[in-house]
Amino acid sequence: MSSFNLSPEMMRSIIMDHYQYPHNKRHEASKDYFEIHQESESCVDDIFVMAKIKDGVIEDVCFDGVACAISTAATSVMTDLLKGKSVAEAEKVITNYNNMIFEKPYDAELLGEGIAFQNVHKQANRIRCATIGWDGISKLIEQSKQGKK
Repeated sequence: MSSFNLSPEMMRSIIMDHYQYPHNKRHEASKDYFEIHQESESCVDDIFVMAKIKDGVIEDVCFDGVACAISTAATSVMTDLLKGKSVAEAEKVITNYNNMIFEKPYDAELLGEGIAFQNVHKQANRIRCATIGWDGISKLIEQSKQGKK
């Protein structure tokens, strides 16, 4: 299992920065975007994930809504990591992120600031928070492959 030696303070700093100043947090109501609503039964998380996926490339990805610190930060990091990637590259990043969250072998090199969530598994009630946006983009990628909006 991969592990980067980020201090707890560094991980907390990354999470709080993305929570206080989330990247790509806006609502895109364009017909060019796939959109999905994601919510949690156990947390305040109620977000929309939107992505412009064209010719097998995630040209843009954003989110909007209300969410806890972990959810907001994890989704913000996700938007940075996946924007501009091919669907195949994005799926590899998503798989590695989920492997990290669920304590399976993963390649930390692919995760950038996503590595800040490497200890989420220690609080099972936060796993949904850390994956809600990532689950959303996975579903949007599947929709794009099927040509459904």
